[in-house]
Amino acid sequence: MNYNSTRNKAAVVSASQAIAQGISEEGGLFVPQSLPSYSMDDLKAMAGMDYRGRAKKIMGDFLSDFTAEEISESVDAAYTAEKFGSDDPAPISYIESAQQKMALLELWHGPTCAFKDMALQILPHLLTKSVHKACDGKEAVILVATSGDTGKAALEGFKDVAGTKIMVFYPVDGVSPMQKRQMATQKGNNVRVAAIRGNFDDAQTGVKKIFTDAAIKSKLASQNMLFSSANSINWGRLLPQIVYYFSAYCEMVKEGKLQMGEKINVVVPTGNFGNILAAFYGMKMGLPVHKFICASNSNNVLTDFIRTGTYDRKRHFYTTISPSMDILVSSNLERLLYHLTDGNDEKVSGWMKQLSETGSYTVDESVLALLKEWFWGGCCDDEQTKATIADLYENENYLSDTHTAVAVNVYRQYAASTGDNTPAVIASTASPYKFAQSVLSALTEQDLPDDEFAMVDALSAKTGTPVPAPLAALKEAEERFSFTCGVEEMPQAVLSGLGVE
Repeated sequence: MNYNSTRNKAAVVSASQAIAQGISEEGGLFVPQSLPSYSMDDLKAMAGMDYRGRAKKIMGDFLSDFTAEEISESVDAAYTAEKFGSDDPAPISYIESAQQKMALLELWHGPTCAFKDMALQILPHLLTKSVHKACDGKEAVILVATSGDTGKAALEGFKDVAGTKIMVFYPVDGVSPMQKRQMATQKGNNVRVAAIRGNFDDAQTGVKKIFTDAAIKSKLASQNMLFSSANSINWGRLLPQIVYYFSAYCEMVKEGKLQMGEKINVVVPTGNFGNILAAFYGMKMGLPVHKFICASNSNNVLTDFIRTGTYDRKRHFYTTISPSMDILVSSNLERLLYHLTDGNDEKVSGWMKQLSETGSYTVDESVLALLKEWFWGGCCDDEQTKATIADLYENENYLSDTHTAVAVNVYRQYAASTGDNTPAVIASTASPYKFAQSVLSALTEQDLPDDEFAMVDALSAKTGTPVPAPLAALKEAEERFSFTCGVEEMPQAVLSGLGVE
């Protein structure tokens, strides 16, 4: 299987080259030329496998220039009980009533307590193998823009991985205190972290510009280095996410929650559109999905786009209690547009040019019709998010983080407005302890402690739930990174971090 660029269909690369390169030369994203097709018999066979078996099957169908041994080695190294707490890295909790059947797919049991671990524990294995295949002898320089969770998950995945260096940029006032501490205390000799004065979109735009800067790439090449990405713009980051939707479906069938072939709705709290796009790929491959519910916080650019066909980032940027979704430029939407236009790279490239130059674009009626057929968009603000956290805990005895609460709130809006009671798989994306202040304030009217770790302890005491060990360990961790720069200083920060002049 080969891959095209969303902005240049003539660009054709292998799986390993797509993963090693991260992004196409002209700024487009790599997409598979075709998708595997799975029958009900295939799904029945997957139902008899464990998570690792399903991952090996699905990834093997996409990574045609990897050997079965290479894929097996990568999967087995990534999804261990030591890293995820059990042999099932993505367990499901159920909340069911006569009107609503919610399967909360908990994707946050990995080493950084966020769903990004599901992809970023395996990406270093895929990337180092890809660089060896496509760019033998070069050192991969991983650049990451993060709204909170990706950064720590990437740092943890790539720390001290031979043949790689990684640098993460995050908005200085746009992540939770726990997310900031996770990154500031990161161990590893090949890691660097920098805060930027700006928001996530500024960081993401800055990283993309560095990726396509010919002068910087030339300087790296002279040092036998090349850029790659750990953001979901990298196909090696997106592919592993397809697996957990198939796995969730198979587990629900095994547990008697679904009949094989019965459709589900998929609900995802999303900002950069990668997680929900992975579910869309699953549907195109044969996963029985009725509707994709795209849940946003106050930064509701995706809600408006799904409803109107106009993408307009020229709006107020909100800093919310669900910071990983504080995004106004959703990179992976570009991939969806490519597929909805049957691979019309000129049209997609034109829309992306309009977005860059004017801040908005409007898709044609045929694309809008497909959007409305498959997707439903909704949003909620911080107060609604807190109310949902309180409701889930008080009435369902389920402790939710702020992002998962956005998804549950929007799903309930969808169910109320449509009457659709199709069983819903809701992507639960982070541990509530990563956002202890917001979660605790949703559960109590008392004054909160000043210290982040005191809040963590108070949340544990109030709910009787354990603090995840990786977060508890941060209390005594040494802070290593406190550098802050302007967006315009990002290129020099990268070069200085690499020791390249």
